[in-house]
Parts: sequence; structure tokens; C-alpha cells
Amino acid sequence: MRTREIAILLQIPKEKRRDLQDTLDSLLQDGKVTMDKRGRYHKAPAGKTGRPSAKKGKEKRVCAVRGVFVGHPRGFGFVEVEGEERDYFIPGEYTNGAFHMDTVEILPLPEGSGKRREARVAAILEHGITEVVGTFEQDRSFGFVRSDNTKVCRDIFIPQKDAGGARDGQKVVVKLTDYGGHHRSPEGKVTEILGDSRDPGVDVLSVARSMGLPMEFPERVANQALRVAGAVSEADRCGREDLREMMMVTIDGEDAKDLDDAVSLTVEDGIYRLGVHIADVSNYVQAGSALDREAFKRGTSVYLVDRVLPMLPVQLSNGICSLNAGEDRLALSCLMDMDASGRVIGHRIVESVIRVDRRMSYTEVNKILTGQDEELASDCGALTPMLKAMGELSVRIRSRRLGRGSIDFDFPECKIILGATGHPIEIKPYERNAATDLIEDFMLSANETVAREFCEREIPFVYRTHENPDRDRLESVLHFVHTLGIRTVKTGQDMSPGEVQDILDKLKGNPCEELVSRLMLRSMKQAKYTTACTGHFGLAAKYYCHFTSP
Repeated sequence: MRTREIAILLQIPKEKRRDLQDTLDSLLQDGKVTMDKRGRYHKAPAGKTGRPSAKKGKEKRVCAVRGVFVGHPRGFGFVEVEGEERDYFIPGEYTNGAFHMDTVEILPLPEGSGKRREARVAAILEHGITEVVGTFEQDRSFGFVRSDNTKVCRDIFIPQKDAGGARDGQKVVVKLTDYGGHHRSPEGKVTEILGDSRDPGVDVLSVARSMGLPMEFPERVANQALRVAGAVSEADRCGREDLREMMMVTIDGEDAKDLDDAVSLTVEDGIYRLGVHIADVSNYVQAGSALDREAFKRGTSVYLVDRVLPMLPVQLSNGICSLNAGEDRLALSCLMDMDASGRVIGHRIVESVIRVDRRMSYTEVNKILTGQDEELASDCGALTPMLKAMGELSVRIRSRRLGRGSIDFDFPECKIILGATGHPIEIKPYERNAATDLIEDFMLSANETVAREFCEREIPFVYRTHENPDRDRLESVLHFVHTLGIRTVKTGQDMSPGEVQDILDKLKGNPCEELVSRLMLRSMKQAKYTTACTGHFGLAAKYYCHFTSP
């Protein structure tokens, strides 16, 4: 648990939290608690407290280990070793001047402080950061920059000649010229002034730059995007299944610009024929091309509070690869037949040509499903019966998924509302309603169906997998749950997703509901992409992939 969570649990007021932090620091120093790289405290196992001294006695011969140093605001750090789940804790006195993201060589210290492995940095092999984004502060004859990244815990010294005209309080980009040492500050040169830290948009720009997010596309990539056709040609349609007469809609947020999925539904003799249609980006991004290499480098589109940094240029992401209403578009369609319980009883996956009938928002669809806007329902004409049938099918799919044990943590996501000047004026949760549930249910169904198809046909494929939770972490949460009077039959690794959900259900209305839910979530392992279909614990699914995320 983090300091704030411990304070909330122990009901410690804010003015006393400094004392709590001092106590935790003391316990950490004594080895009675451990801290992971995310700043969370863990109780050290009984009988294994205290840090061994590297200078005490004759050192055993140890093999050097290579890894990446991750800094911490309080001066210590961690080293992540490729291929190993556990990292090494580096006490502050053993960092040897290592900088955040440096590739280092470490020597493990003798074991003796429980599960936490400790080491000292023996050598810095390669620096991982060349630029730092932060706030410039002017002194009499020099300046320095406080990094926005708290893991860079040392200020960057800026000689007067290298300040680049920066003024006190401005956000700047600094090129590191000297990484300093254990008792010597790093030095740098201001290469770009982003603006005053209080100006609208500068904070978001600073975050983007500090994360290394590319703001512009290289000229070669932009030029290639301009050469992509703006409309579907006859040659493009050749060999594809023509689904343009199939009634379908896109359902997204009001401010969405890249519409990459559409849904359709007909009901025949009690069978639901659901279609999930995903923009076929691969038709326009050829393997090995400049567009492909740049997309691979970016990995994903990044959604910031006031802008989107797309994976592909807007000519594609908002144009030919966006399923805009009334325009022919190329897609990959997962066509599923479902029975009255929401079970998939047949499917086809085809390359298609589609034409969306109408762009709709979650708000509009929710109003139709809940009968709040008869005028809108009338205006949508034949789409309204289809949307209502979709609502019915969504409920059945969700009931079936929850029935098999899928976990629903139901944490509200928040969005920041900016005013006319670009400053935040409100933070409010995203509304979860029948329409958002509908799209979630349909996308999950398509992802499971496609994953099953490729797994059963033994075709090489990338799956989205989620392993069973960490046994020790889950045991710790269950001990806390027991103190609330909630008993479980099974523990740790033996628990199924349904039994985890059962605990969450029993906590409904309990003052500790949110705390336990978050602790339970943290006991889960992170989902990952793999080429082996090993299932998805959280969804209680045997097959799963991200087909719907082109």
C-alpha cells in the first residue's frame, strides 16, 4: 500500500502524514518493511529484517548483473533485469551516481532482508536519457532545472551561457551535457523553451515531451500519407464481401474523431446476427513502409486532455481509415450468430466493404435504449428497432459473461474539462450507461470469437492474455477482507475469477469497498500480449485478443 492509502486506512489526518512518512522511512531503513518500485510498502517476512552490510566481513564472490536503473524521488532506486519479474532494490548509498534509465552493471548484496533483493551499482554502462523537461529557476549567475519527472531526483545545473534566454518559471527542454556523479550535479543546456508553466497547454506539452511522445510526423511519413487515396476504389473492393447494404452504425463519444468500429444486427428466427466491423488499416499501411515503421515506433495513439497524438497521420486516422457515415470503407468484419442466451453458435470473419448509415454518440443511443427521447428515436427510423435489439442482446451477453465469473471492478474513469482559456474547470467521471455497456459487450464477443478461430486453426497470432493473480498479494488482501467479516472458502492461487467477483459483490455498500477493490486489482497481474493462447483470468475467458483495436 502507498503512504496515502495507509493514512486513509488508519484515519490519519493530513497534518499528521509527515509523521507517518517518517515512521515508514524508519521501518524501511530497519528492513521491517519493503518498498517496490511503484512506491508501495510491504511487510517484510518474520525473522528476516535488517539490511546486510556490504562492508561487514569478507564478501562472497558474486556475478555482475546488467539491467536498467529506475530512479526514485527519495534518492534510492531499482534495477530491472530483462527476463526477470523481480527487480533489485538499490539503497541510496549504493546508486554510484546512476541516472534514471541508465543501463548499469550491479553486484547483488548478500541476502538477508526478506524477499527484496538488494544490490549496488558497480558501473554505468550507458545513459538512457539525453533530454530532460522541467522548470527553469534562475539564480544570480547560473540557473538550474527541476525535472518534471520525479524519478530524476537531482536538479540539472545550467551555466549562464547555456540558458538559451530562459526566464525563471518557464518550462524548458534541457540537453544533458554531463550526468554528474554521486556528489556532483548533472549539467545541461537549454535547447527549447516550451512557455511559461502557467500558460494554458504548456503543462500538457511538457508531459508529452517528457514522455518522449513525438509531436510531429517525419516528412517522409507525412508525404506518404498524402499519397494515400481518399476514397475506396473499385480495385480496393475486389475480392471483398460487399456489406454496404447491411444497416450499421458507429457509437462513440461526442468528441471522437477516429471512428474505427461499427456494429450491425439483425434477428432471424430467434437468432441474433451480430456484426462487428473494424477499419482495415492494413490495406493502407504496407509492411515495411515509412508509415508502418513510424506506427511501429509510436505503438499506439495517445489521448491527452486537449489533443490526440495519433499513431498514423490524420489523413488516415481521421480519413480513409475512419468509418465515416455515408462513405465506403474497407473493413474486417466478424459476423456472429448468437442464441437467446448470447452464446456464439456460428461465425465468419471476412474482409469487407461497408458503409455506415449513421454516426451516433453514447448519449444518443442511451436515450433511445432508455426511452428518454422519442423525437430522436423517430428521427433514427429503422435504426431504432435495431438499436433496441442490440440493447437486449447486450444484456444477455453480459449476463452470460458475468455468470461464468468475469470480474467487474467498476472503477469510474474521469475526464478533465477545459475552459475557454485552456485551464481545467471541472473533473467528472465518464458516464457508464447502457450504450457504453453495449459496445463493450460486442467488442469483447468479437475479440473472443476471433481469438478462438485462430487458436483452433493453430495459425500464428498475437493474443491478449492475463495470468492468475499473484498468490501472496491475493492472500494479503484476503486476510484484510477476513477482518471485515467476509469469509472465503478458497485462498490465493486456488481462487477462480468468479470467487474474486463474489467477494467484490459482498463488499457492496461497505465503507471499505473501494479500498478492497483497489487492493484486489493490484493483486492481479498485468495483462500482456503473447503468441500463446493461455486465457484471460479477469474476463474468465479461454480465448481473447485485441481484434477490435486496429
